[in-house]
Amino acid sequence: MATHRAIRPWAAVAFGVVLGLASPVEAAEPVPLDPTLQEQLASGEFAPALEAAHRAPSAALRDTLLTQVALAQARAGSSQAAIQTASQISGDQARAQALSGVAAQPLGGFGGAAMADFESLIELIVTTIQPTTWDEVGGPGSIAEFPTGVHVDPQGMLQRLPKAETDEGLSALRASAATRRRHESARRQSPLRMVSLPRLEKHVQLRLAAGLPPTEAMQVLAGLQRIEYVFAYPETGDLVLAGPAGDWRLDAENHCRSVDTGRPVLRLDDLVVIFRHVHSAADPKFGCMINPRQEALAKVQAFLDKSSKVAIRPDDRRAWLERLRSQLGKQDIVVYGLDPRTRAARVMVEADYRMKLVGMGLEEGVPGVKSYLDLIEVPPGGSPPPMGVLRWWFTLNYDALVASKDRRAFALRGQGVKVMSENERLTAEGKRIHTGQSEQLNQAFARSFTEHFEAMAAKYPIYAELRNLFDLALVAALVREEGLAEKVGWHLTCFGDAQAFPVELANAPKQVETVVNHRLIHDRRAGRVHVIAGVSGGVEVQPAALVAPQAIHLESDNRLAGRHAYVAPKPEMRPDAWWWD
Repeated sequence: MATHRAIRPWAAVAFGVVLGLASPVEAAEPVPLDPTLQEQLASGEFAPALEAAHRAPSAALRDTLLTQVALAQARAGSSQAAIQTASQISGDQARAQALSGVAAQPLGGFGGAAMADFESLIELIVTTIQPTTWDEVGGPGSIAEFPTGVHVDPQGMLQRLPKAETDEGLSALRASAATRRRHESARRQSPLRMVSLPRLEKHVQLRLAAGLPPTEAMQVLAGLQRIEYVFAYPETGDLVLAGPAGDWRLDAENHCRSVDTGRPVLRLDDLVVIFRHVHSAADPKFGCMINPRQEALAKVQAFLDKSSKVAIRPDDRRAWLERLRSQLGKQDIVVYGLDPRTRAARVMVEADYRMKLVGMGLEEGVPGVKSYLDLIEVPPGGSPPPMGVLRWWFTLNYDALVASKDRRAFALRGQGVKVMSENERLTAEGKRIHTGQSEQLNQAFARSFTEHFEAMAAKYPIYAELRNLFDLALVAALVREEGLAEKVGWHLTCFGDAQAFPVELANAPKQVETVVNHRLIHDRRAGRVHVIAGVSGGVEVQPAALVAPQAIHLESDNRLAGRHAYVAPKPEMRPDAWWWD
């Protein structure tokens, strides 16, 4: 698999029916334009208009004037320049309003006479080559249509084009650019990478407005492998996720994994899906279930009761198991809280299903993790456990959330995932009755899986993918409970709107063939077959209790507050930066 392969083609994206959490952007009250500025916009003199906008005495007025400049540029047919102007708007709601207005303008502005398409070429140049240095955005550089081997400098002086550089000069420039790309690449390994969600949203929003998909680095959150910290910076408007990061690749099972550690990296679609749900639902819990059907369990119960009266000869065992399978049929898959067509839902279902295969001895574990059947030890003259429904499910497993005293820095502590167990009783009608109890063997499997989770996640990346979802769920609930988005002035105008940012959707999983396994147990009756036929459970994500104010521990040594200050965004950061080390 090529290292730089895109995570998914944007053309394959379908629009999701997901409740958006962005509030409608109210139209700002019209601000009377200064006559000079109005004349500049009318005549297409956008550079001095931009300068005037940036001299506005307040951020709100500056955003309003920049919006009017952007709309004027869009009406004139300079959509890329309009998007670049919108990128300078500091308020996310004002920026969303400006981009909405730009998108509403007819393509090509008011049209004009047929001529060479220098406008498209110029837009391509100024939006890809040092986009913050051109005069349209207040920089010193200038470019204009003049196809005769000359150009106009910022002072309006007409000059001949300089001679082409020597090959040595071009080679030096290319080498310098390559070094800079490596230094700035999100693929560089980092023990602690910071990703600002408001900045990331802004640049995703600008790319979408320009008809471009998020970059691959955006889709994998700059290679973040886990979330260890959440930092809020109200003074700069940043809400930051921080953790180890580095280069990534797609493996044979389409998991996007770290090149250095093998861990799956976090995904933008998962973040958006989980944040939308947690911030818009009355109850932030979500999960999935894979359940055997009641009528099938009733048939199995009757079949086993009948079969128990007659010893099964070795030659008949295969046919007996096939008859058992025919009684079981399919199991139902239920996803709640999230759209079942999302990637996050598919991760939960796959992790749950494969955990059950390990428990039933149909997928290999790791040293220290035995299947339920392998754990059965029958003493001489004894009997194996009775046929029933074993319930195994994944849930959150965090030791604590730790907060700085000013509650602007938070640390996630703990493994993140554990497996729980329960034994359910079956009635003759196949109805499952929760007991709230788990017998010793059932507990042993769940405990061993939890204790060896890191090894299981290294062998089967789907379990680490599930932990990434748990991290995102805990962070989203923390942001909601602590009001962190409000503290930094972030309104999720793009990530919170299903129409503004559609996530990738696929067919929803609805059912799966029941998998049966058995073990031949030798006893005084010369052989007995023990069967696992019904296994239920799922994934249960309930983060609310972990983020309650009384559940969050305040640090006593100020180390977390010190880290918060040390990794804060710096004033010299580039305008297009949304992550840093």
